[in-house]
Amino acid sequence: MDAPGTPTLDEVARLAGVSRATASRAINGGSRVSDRARAAVEAAVRSLGYTPNPAARTLATRRTDSVAVVVPEPDDRVFSDPFFGRTLTAVNRVLAERDLQLVLLLARPGEEEGRTLRYLRNGHVDGALVVSHHRSDHLAEHLGELGLPCAFVGRPILGADRVAWADTDNVAGARLATELLLERGCRRIGHVAGPSDMAAGQDRLAGFLDALPDGLSGGLPEGGAPVEHGDFTEASGEAACARLLAAHPDLDGLFVASDLMARGALRALAAAGRSVPGDVAVVGYDDLGADHCTPPLTTVVNPAGELAERATRLMLARLDGSASGGESVLLPPRLVRRASA
Repeated sequence: MDAPGTPTLDEVARLAGVSRATASRAINGGSRVSDRARAAVEAAVRSLGYTPNPAARTLATRRTDSVAVVVPEPDDRVFSDPFFGRTLTAVNRVLAERDLQLVLLLARPGEEEGRTLRYLRNGHVDGALVVSHHRSDHLAEHLGELGLPCAFVGRPILGADRVAWADTDNVAGARLATELLLERGCRRIGHVAGPSDMAAGQDRLAGFLDALPDGLSGGLPEGGAPVEHGDFTEASGEAACARLLAAHPDLDGLFVASDLMARGALRALAAAGRSVPGDVAVVGYDDLGADHCTPPLTTVVNPAGELAERATRLMLARLDGSASGGESVLLPPRLVRRASA
């Protein structure tokens, strides 16, 4: 109910000389309104200082003016990894252009069957963006079934043909990183890989293995090269690098699947008395804080902000009805050389 003295929709309609229904459609973005009537309503709104009732507007338009960003990761990782900060900033900037509100939904991997999916299914948001998804999430499949306008930042590991997504070519990027180490003369190259249940982890490992010459196989697992897996955190990179050095003390090159893990790997190398790049050349991935490492890290750019912006616009196109949802954007990789390799 409007407070006493607050302009009402009926007053807007009377001043504009149109019906209440026409005034409502003009205010809520309806299409069946003439330009003349829309202009009259807009003038009446300005004159009276009318503000639409949000609850009534939601009932009329079936829109909430909000979009969920779903991150199936532990809270501490979301707030400590610069990838998520840059992603959320870019998403919020695009949504602000449309006066849409960002709603952040955090859920540990595999928990989306519970409260997250219930929230999305019950019409609390107009669309969803998913960041950092795992095989166990099945989010692309679930969201495809819901019919909720959505897009993914990064290619989903399952159901990529059912939803829109934006990603960088991680296979090609990993190939670039490995080829740089080979060009430097490295012949015993190890890899700190990302999680095997994420597309980025799989693709960067695949590009690394693809770039290695047959002569480097050596009968080792993972395609013939020293490989240890981390989870894209700094601590996991340090632990994985320590395991690599213990098993393969003759390493002279290291490709790490994220800059955060590379930070940890640099600590492990320093603890082992290995200089970078003198004893071991190191290349990371993401270009998120890589220039602040010691030494500054050579890395492959993963443009988090651009990917988030592209994914958001793909989702908005679905929301507007101008796209079906199976679109994808794949950006080419770019290598930035610094002191570590």
